[in-house]
Amino acid sequence: MSEKRLDETLSAETEKQVVRPIILAEFDFGETIDRAWSGIGQLSWDSKIWYGAGNLGKVSTVEETTELKATGASFQLSGIPADLITKVSTAKIQGYKARMYLGFINEDFTTLIADPFLIFDGRMDTAEIADGGDTATITLTAESRLRDLERVRTRRYTDADQQSRFPGDKGLEYVPSLQDKQIVWGRAPE
Repeated sequence: MSEKRLDETLSAETEKQVVRPIILAEFDFGETIDRAWSGIGQLSWDSKIWYGAGNLGKVSTVEETTELKATGASFQLSGIPADLITKVSTAKIQGYKARMYLGFINEDFTTLIADPFLIFDGRMDTAEIADGGDTATITLTAESRLRDLERVRTRRYTDADQQSRFPGDKGLEYVPSLQDKQIVWGRAPE
């Protein structure tokens, strides 16, 4: 497993007297990609606009282990507009990407010090909407791509299964005819 390290600029930023860390989160909803950051207003990075969630947004602690183990993260947004609730409640989010970055911002809270560091890259799993009447809270949970190692694969060595993944591939078309075929190895019997 490779070791992740902050680049020199970000590492130096953590050692300053005053540190201004920010979190950036990116969610792929299939048809659209939404981006938010932990500040207020808009932030431009990587030729993309990130919208401020301020203190309405929360993220879970990102766990990193030395073991080969799948970890997850959760993202929470409170006081959200009805159109976002509709989007999340109707979207098929499972399996779409969710990323979280750690960055540092200047004293004016307008410019990033350097490119943010990717601290979580996974896939969205579930969305929970808690409607409190006046306000609503959405909690998205995401899991590491390592979780795929624990999933059972239901693949068959049949032509139909192969055609569903690779239309036109003829690699398994003779498998049924080989099922009861008697094959003699070596010299033919006399």
